[in-house]
Amino acid sequence: MAPKLPDSVEELRAAGNLSFRNGQFAEAATLYSRALRMLQAQGSSDPEKESVLYSNRAACHLKDGNCIDCIKDCTSALALVPFGMKPLLRRASAYEALEKYTLAYMDYLTVLQIDNSVTSALEGSSRMTRALMDSFGPEWRQKLPSIPLVPVSAQKRWECSPSGYCKETAKSKSKETTATKSRVPSAGDVERARVLKEEGNELVKKGNHKQAIEKYNESLWFSNLESATYSNRALCHLVLKQYKEAVKDCTEALRLDGKNVKAFYRRAQAYKALKDYKASFADINNLLQIEPRNGPAQKLRQEVNRSLN
Repeated sequence: MAPKLPDSVEELRAAGNLSFRNGQFAEAATLYSRALRMLQAQGSSDPEKESVLYSNRAACHLKDGNCIDCIKDCTSALALVPFGMKPLLRRASAYEALEKYTLAYMDYLTVLQIDNSVTSALEGSSRMTRALMDSFGPEWRQKLPSIPLVPVSAQKRWECSPSGYCKETAKSKSKETTATKSRVPSAGDVERARVLKEEGNELVKKGNHKQAIEKYNESLWFSNLESATYSNRALCHLVLKQYKEAVKDCTEALRLDGKNVKAFYRRAQAYKALKDYKASFADINNLLQIEPRNGPAQKLRQEVNRSLN
């Protein structure tokens, strides 16, 4: 008896996934195409489901070396659900294969705004940085178009994505952290990190905190040994009310330099915003042991003390 042919969007998608896992990319692309036609013929609006099908078909094209159709499908997926990490990463890989390094760099950087620990995006942005420096020289950044800013709502959506990507991200985070901490930066890496940090500092002065975070992300990829880069990025997170991220960055800054006054102060501010007044008070006291006459810290201690009482 012949096996039952898939006759629903869900069954076609599942069959496509199975073919993809078995390395049958052309067959998988055909199944995803049938699912897309069926979904569109039904006339029901389900942008997330349609976006996933486009993204999955794009993965097939990428595996088969069909970069142009991969880019088209990723762009369709992103038009339906903006800032999807998988189509962004797939499109970036296709752009890179076609040597369209500027466009690849923009997609990798967009992914890093959503989650700055995605290893493939970190490595991709590093490769694109080198390629663009080779092509355009030290002034290469001036030739870039503006990189789209990812809204906080999109970042939160992908943190708990129903596709399970958040679980993948959690795994990649621990792997990336271990890999980055064990990597010893070269002298060239340290210099690139310093330049990127300074560029981030200039953006902070102009009030461009989201763009500054991008620069600090890049800087830390080249070298994660400077405490100030973490405490500077923490300031951006504070301004953007991303208090948990600010706490993480300050903690890392203090791991590198236990007397980083700015890190103590910014973590105390973040803890205060999170209503963890005891932790905030402890950080202020540690700061004042280093700088007893620090006026802003004295004022913050009074405010936190009132909340404690």
